[in-house]
Amino acid sequence: MALTREQLAQRVAQELRDGFYVNLGIGIPTLVANYVPEGIDVMLQSENGLLGMGEFPTEETVDPDLINAGKQTVTTVTGASYFSSADSFAMIRGGNVDLTVLGAFEVDQNGNIASWMIPGKLVKGMGGAMDLVASAQNIVVTMTHANKKGESKLLKECTLPLTGAGCIKKIVSDLAYIEIHDGKFHLIERAPGVSVEEIVSKTAGELVVPDNVPEMRF
Repeated sequence: MALTREQLAQRVAQELRDGFYVNLGIGIPTLVANYVPEGIDVMLQSENGLLGMGEFPTEETVDPDLINAGKQTVTTVTGASYFSSADSFAMIRGGNVDLTVLGAFEVDQNGNIASWMIPGKLVKGMGGAMDLVASAQNIVVTMTHANKKGESKLLKECTLPLTGAGCIKKIVSDLAYIEIHDGKFHLIERAPGVSVEEIVSKTAGELVVPDNVPEMRF
C-alpha cells in the first residue's frame, strides 16, 4: 500500500549522512526532523534564519517565537544558532547545504521541478525554493506519485511553471524510490505491498525497470 506522510519522511531520512547540513522544505519534508537515524549528527537549516532545528515540540516544550520557514513551531539542538534571512540565503547560495528535501507538484524525466504555482490558484510565492534548487547538488523530492485525480506527477515534461531545471536526481514518492539520470526515471525501490505494475501505470514519463525491484526497508 502507499506510504503515509510519516513513512515518506522515514524513507527520506535514510538519505541523511553524518555531518550533513540539511534544508527541509515546507510540508512532508519538515517531518524528516522526527526521523533522523540514531548515531548520526546533522544540522537542519531553515531559510528564515535558523541552523540546528530539532524535533517538533510537545505542548510542554513549545516556544511560539521559535518557528521554521513554514511558520511551524520547532525545537533546537545543542549548538543551534539564529541569524538573519540574508545570512541564511548566503549559506544556501554559497553551496553550503549538503542536502535539500522539497515537495513538488510535478517532476519530469529531465530532472525539472515545478513546486510553487498552479495557474488560477492564489499562491504566496516561491519562497526559497528557487535558491535551493539552483545551489544544491543533492536534492530529494518527496511527494505523492499521482494527484487527487489519479494523474501522474512524474512526467515526460512538466506542464506547470518551473522552479528549477535539470536539478532533481532523487524522488521518494508514496509508491517508490526513483532516481533520474540519462533523461529517464529509474525505479530503485518500491513501497511495501506496491506492485511494479502499479508504479509503471502511474508514471507518465519513461521509466526504466530492473528485473528485481526490492521493497523499501524501515
